[in-house]
Amino acid sequence: MSAPLPTPSSPGDDYLARLNPEQREAVETLDGPVLILAGAGTGKTRVLTTRFAHLLKSGRAWPGQVLAVTFTNKAAREMRERVSAILGQPAEGLWLGTFHALCARMLRRHAEFVGLTSAFTILDTDDQMRLLKQVMEAAGIDLKRWPAQGLMGQIQRWKDRGLAPDRVTPAEDTDYAAGKARGLYAAYQSRLRDLNCCDFGDLMLHVTEIFRTRPEVLADWQRRLRYILVDEYQDTNLVQYYWLRLLAQSHRNICCVGDDDQSIYSWRGAEIENILRFEKDFPNAKVVRLESNYRSTKPILAAASHLIAHNSGRLGKTLRAGRNDAEGDKVRVVSLWDSEEEARMVGERIEAFKRSGHKLAEIAILVRAGFQTRAFEERLITLGLPYRVIGGLKFYERAEIRDAMAYLRVLAQPADDLAFERIVNTPKRGLGDTAMRRMHEIARAESIPLAAAAHRLLPNLTAKPRAALGELLHGFARWREGLSKEGHVVTAATLLDESGYTEMWKQDKSPEAPGRLENLKEFIRALGEFESLAGFLEHVALVMENDENSEGDRLSLMTLHAAKGLEFDTVFLPGWEEGLFPHARAMEEGGEKGLEEERRLAYVGITRARKQAIISAAANRRIYGNWSASVPSRFLEELPAAHIQREGSASMARQRVAEMPSVFTGAGGLQSRKPRVIEAGAWEVQSRPSHAQPLKPGERVFHKKFGYGRVTAVDDNRIEVDFEKSDPKRVLDSFLERA
Repeated sequence: MSAPLPTPSSPGDDYLARLNPEQREAVETLDGPVLILAGAGTGKTRVLTTRFAHLLKSGRAWPGQVLAVTFTNKAAREMRERVSAILGQPAEGLWLGTFHALCARMLRRHAEFVGLTSAFTILDTDDQMRLLKQVMEAAGIDLKRWPAQGLMGQIQRWKDRGLAPDRVTPAEDTDYAAGKARGLYAAYQSRLRDLNCCDFGDLMLHVTEIFRTRPEVLADWQRRLRYILVDEYQDTNLVQYYWLRLLAQSHRNICCVGDDDQSIYSWRGAEIENILRFEKDFPNAKVVRLESNYRSTKPILAAASHLIAHNSGRLGKTLRAGRNDAEGDKVRVVSLWDSEEEARMVGERIEAFKRSGHKLAEIAILVRAGFQTRAFEERLITLGLPYRVIGGLKFYERAEIRDAMAYLRVLAQPADDLAFERIVNTPKRGLGDTAMRRMHEIARAESIPLAAAAHRLLPNLTAKPRAALGELLHGFARWREGLSKEGHVVTAATLLDESGYTEMWKQDKSPEAPGRLENLKEFIRALGEFESLAGFLEHVALVMENDENSEGDRLSLMTLHAAKGLEFDTVFLPGWEEGLFPHARAMEEGGEKGLEEERRLAYVGITRARKQAIISAAANRRIYGNWSASVPSRFLEELPAAHIQREGSASMARQRVAEMPSVFTGAGGLQSRKPRVIEAGAWEVQSRPSHAQPLKPGERVFHKKFGYGRVTAVDDNRIEVDFEKSDPKRVLDSFLERA
C-alpha cells in the first residue's frame, strides 16, 4: 500500500474556497451515498476532481482506495491532471479510468474464474465480426438473410444488460436467425474462451459475473476500494450499474455525478432509470443539486429550463445564472420559407458575426441528424467560411455517400475503373480475391476498362457470382437508358434500390445504419438541385477539393449528440420540425420515453450556448425533388415567450395542412399514402413561388452553387450572370433567386 499524500501545512485550503456553497457541500459530504445533480455549466468537473483530491488531502483514503470512473480516456486524463494540480504533486497509484479499462485490470487478476488466462487478448471490432461469422457459418446460418452485424448488435445489447448466454431468458430473447440467437451467442462465447480472447463487452460482463458468483473476490475488492466516484452517471448501462452496486453495497461510500436532463444515449444502452432510482437503491442518500450555471445568459437558461420542465421523468432542478454578466439577448426563433433559405440565413449571419470580430471557432451549428450537414456545408463552402465537422466526416466523405457517388460515376463514365472497383462487390456479390485479380489481368492484357473486363470474366465464374455480377452489368445498361427517359434523380434512386445498395443498409442492424439511410435520402435530394448528372458530379468534385486544413479559425458543425460536453459563444439550432426534431424514429421506437429523450437533446443543444442561441425551422423541405410541408416542432411551443424573440419570413397559420400524397421513403422510390391531416401550429404552405416579374440586367441574384451575382443578359428563361465568386455563367432562371 502506497504512503498517504501529505496534508498541506497551510490551513487555508484555498481549493475549497474557490467553490460556491452547493459545490462545497458536494465536495465535503464524504461518507455514505451521494448523488450530485450537476446541471449544464455548473462546474461538474471541478466538483468531481476537488472531491477526489479532498478525500486524499483530508487523509480519509489512500490513493489506491479510491475508485474513480469516467466514460472517456480524455476525461480520465483531465481528472488526473486536475487532482495532481490540487495536490501539488503527481497522483500515483490511483484506480482512475474508464469502466472498461478498470475492468480489464480487474479481469487480468481473476481471468481463471471465467476460463481465461491473465494474458487474454481483447479483440477489435473486425476480429469480433470475423469470429462471429465463422460461428454462424458453422451453424449453417444464411449470412445474406441474417447478417452478422445484426447478431453482433444483439449480443452487445445482452452484454450491456449484464446477460451471459445462460442468463438470457425467453423474455430477453430475440427471433433473430430463426430463434437461434441465444445458441449462437453461447457458441461465440465458447470460441472466445478457446482462443483466450474476449471482446469489449466481455470486460464488464466477466468481472460482474465473477463478483456475482465469487463472494470472496467481491469482498476483497470492497475492502480495497473504500470510496467510489462516478462521472456521467446518467449515461451508465445496466452492466455498469450492476458492477457499481456490487462494489458499493458494503461501505455505501459511492458518489455519482450526473444530470438526468442530459441523458441522451439510450440508443447506446444508457438507462436513465439508473440515476432516477439512486435514492431507492441507496436509502438515506444525500442529493446535492448544482444549479448555478457559469456558462450561459439568463434568457438561454430560462429557455432551457422551461423546455425541460415538460418532461415528467426527471428529478428536477432549475438552472440559474451564476455569471456577473448574465443579461443578454433573447433566444431567437427564426421561421423560414424553406430549408434553402434556412441555410442561407445561417451562412449570412455567420458572415455578419465574422465581420464584427466574432471568432468562427466560437460558433457552432448543431443538427439533429447527420444528413442535415450537407446543406450547411455547401453554403459555407460557397461563402468561403472555413469549418470542421466534429465527431464525424464531412457529408461527401462518408462511406455510404462515396459508394453512391461511385455508382453514379460508373453510370456517367463506364471507364471509371476506380469507381467500378469500389462498387462491384458492394454489396457482396460473391467476387473473391481470385476473381478480382483475374478481372484486373484481363483489363491490363486487353487495355479495356474493368467493367468491360467483368463482362469477359462472366463465363468463368461460378453460378452465384456470375448471376450477381451479370445483374449489375445489365443494370448499368438499363439505368443509362433511364437517364434520358426519367432523368438523373429518378434514375439514381432506382439504381441504389435495384443494385441492392439501399437494401444492404436496411438489413444492417448497427446503430449507424438508420443514419446512413437518411444520408442516402439527402444525397438524392442533392441531385434534385442540379440540371444534370454531369453537373452534380462536377460540383461534388469541386466540393471535395475544398481546403481540408483543420488549422486556423473555423466554425464547428456537428450533431447534437456529438455536442454534449462542449460550449460555444453562439449556437445555431436548425431543423426544429416535427419528424426531424423530435425525430420520428425516436418516437416510433420509444414512445413517450423517446419523446422525453428528444426533449433532453433539445435541452443539451440550447445549453451549449454561452451568449446567443438561434433556433430555426423551415415551412417547406424538398423531398425527392418536390416541396413538402413541414410542421413546426412541438418544442418551439414549449419555449417561454418572455425569453424568445421570433423572427423570419415564413407565414405561420394555425390551420390544418394536408400532407403531400407522395412521400419519399427510401434512397429510391415513392410510396403513395392517403393524405393525412396535421393539426396545431402548422405553417401555411403554397407552391414554391416563381418570379412574379422576369429578371432584368443589373439585378442581384443568388444561385445555390455559384453564390451571388448580377444579371448581365436575358434570353427568355436563360440568364447570363456575372458571379462574385465564380466565372460568368449562363443558367436557367428557375435556379436563380432575387437577392
